[in-house]
Amino acid sequence: MQDTDAEPEETGPRFISAHMVAERAGVSRSAVSRAFTPGASIAPGTRKKVMQAAAELGYQVNDLARGLLANRSRLVGLVASDPASPFRTLQIAALSRRLVERGSVPVLIPTGPGEEQVSAAHATLLRYRAEATIVLSGMPSSSIVDLAQRNGQPLIVMGRTEYGPDHIRIDNARAAQIAVEVFLSRGLTKLGFVTSAVGSPNLIEREEAFIVAARKHSLPVKVQRAAYTDYDGGQAAASLLLGAGDPVEAVFCVNDLMALGLMDYARDVLNLSIPESLSVIGFDGIPETRWGAYRLTTFHQDEEVLAAETIRVLDQRQADPKAPPIVSVLQVPLVYRGSVRPLKAGN
Repeated sequence: MQDTDAEPEETGPRFISAHMVAERAGVSRSAVSRAFTPGASIAPGTRKKVMQAAAELGYQVNDLARGLLANRSRLVGLVASDPASPFRTLQIAALSRRLVERGSVPVLIPTGPGEEQVSAAHATLLRYRAEATIVLSGMPSSSIVDLAQRNGQPLIVMGRTEYGPDHIRIDNARAAQIAVEVFLSRGLTKLGFVTSAVGSPNLIEREEAFIVAARKHSLPVKVQRAAYTDYDGGQAAASLLLGAGDPVEAVFCVNDLMALGLMDYARDVLNLSIPESLSVIGFDGIPETRWGAYRLTTFHQDEEVLAAETIRVLDQRQADPKAPPIVSVLQVPLVYRGSVRPLKAGN
């Protein structure tokens, strides 16, 4: 039987090795390996001696070494180009908790948004025999998909539509349609859309869907882009969108951070009242949207729901590796607060 506990001998006092456990228990090293391998053949008495020695020494199995020998570790890579943003932080925390509960080891690899950096992160995870890669943001290219398929590694991507990997997507089209309907029901017809030049698939989809939904009602949309999808970007977009002639009455922001920046600029610089002079809808549902200074109406991406669905898709893929790509589309509810003008009586 192959020894699956083949970690190198430790030269320092920090880690207890399987060899030390074997000496303490008076058994062979392979017996230690069998004692910690589910289903392996080992006499009950021998296993008891091994477990007692391991407990006395504080021994822990080297799962990384086992994974390399088995050609698959318990590592699950989380690849994200914006891990410090509020929503991404919540998403990473929720998914990490679920993975640990599953018995996996989450590994976060921050990257830039470009395909080359995401590809390098994915290649690193393959070298460590990660059991799966989950791309939370960025631009997975066809080369990443091909590499995962050739190596037999599950690849789950967020917010993409290309054929190949498993997908978890948000129904951006439905959210955009709801945003237009909410504005229209309040008599708001001068619409704006605030986004950035980052150009990720989710941002593009939200923008295009909002414009299409507005056009169905013959409404033009003023689109304003900032360099980045953050608070400062929201302020920069507001200075251009709200300070021009024929100002908009209602703005759908591609995420909450931009919405918060826009709201502060509108009130502090332009002296606009919200929602009397300007209605604003965001996207994500970060905790700051509940603060009294904002009370932002927003589409809530529940990080726990996303994490649970990601684990479900991963388990389904590992149960049937040759099944067609899994595409899961999640709805996001609109949480009404104080940044949108209330309906008039009778509406």
